[in-house]
Amino acid sequence: MKLSDKEEALEVIFCDNHLLVAVKPAGLLTQPDESGKPSLEERAKSWIKKEFKKPGNVFLHCIHRLDKPVSGLVLFARTSKALSRLNEQSRNLEIQRTYLAEVEGILSQKEGRLDHYLIHGDHSAIVAKEGDRDAKHARLTYTTLRFLPHSTLVFIELETGRYHQIRAQFSAIGHPVVGDGRYGAKPLPIIHLHSAKLSLQHPVTQEILRFESSAPFV
Repeated sequence: MKLSDKEEALEVIFCDNHLLVAVKPAGLLTQPDESGKPSLEERAKSWIKKEFKKPGNVFLHCIHRLDKPVSGLVLFARTSKALSRLNEQSRNLEIQRTYLAEVEGILSQKEGRLDHYLIHGDHSAIVAKEGDRDAKHARLTYTTLRFLPHSTLVFIELETGRYHQIRAQFSAIGHPVVGDGRYGAKPLPIIHLHSAKLSLQHPVTQEILRFESSAPFV
């Protein structure tokens, strides 16, 4: 089935010969899966083929993924050299990603750090104890941006990159992300979690690159 022009639209923040940064809408997969539903990666490949008139297959690999209901900045490598170097930056925690989230309720502290142990369960992350089988340490820091009547807007910095980490950790302290029915919030069509800022060293030029994207729920 052919997608409409609106569905195929791609918001590209940056593109050169080595990398591409695009904005993923909430509800779109980052990468293709067995469902056959559209993905940001496929749209980005189509955009590159059209923009640069490239025949044949397009090399494009994401450095990090966003959950389907999450929106925001996604970084892709356009060459194998860039992929290797960006993956190394990611492993060394040298790629800085800042998320904006609206969580249910009023946080008691304006800033803080969350430490948990998480197990990758069946389509969800399960909070566990240190030493439990398959449990991995998850840590993030947050700073309050604004208090709303029944919720709180926070900026979040990940120190680890666990499955559903932000969603599971804020749910664990009684403040699930707004709209995130999987983790105890009142369900909405999208959840209020957005990859808002991205900072990294260019894999070839060594230039420090910084990108920003506005959240759809603010």
